[in-house]
Amino acid sequence: MVKRKIVWSHRATLKLFEILDFYTQRNKSTTFSKRLYKKFTKELSLLKKQPEIGIFTEIEAVWGLIVEKFILFYEITSDKIIVHTIWDCRLNPDDLRIKENY
Repeated sequence: MVKRKIVWSHRATLKLFEILDFYTQRNKSTTFSKRLYKKFTKELSLLKKQPEIGIFTEIEAVWGLIVEKFILFYEITSDKIIVHTIWDCRLNPDDLRIKENY
């Protein structure tokens, strides 16, 4: 079995911090943000074992993993799982940009 490493793209890292900061500011507490981050990392750890548990998208080689009201868009390579972005499903889908070319 291949041991893949989780790699966050720059865009995914920015989105993650943006989401966590939003909930920290809105709730005046880090409790929900910490719980959400823990949920993201738990679900991503499952991808290491079963990378194809997500939903295949129309973009070549990109999968989506639903975590609560978010979708983690990722790509599987031989040695890593690249998280391209995190998307809040309540936002306008016309604004979604997964990879630099899309």
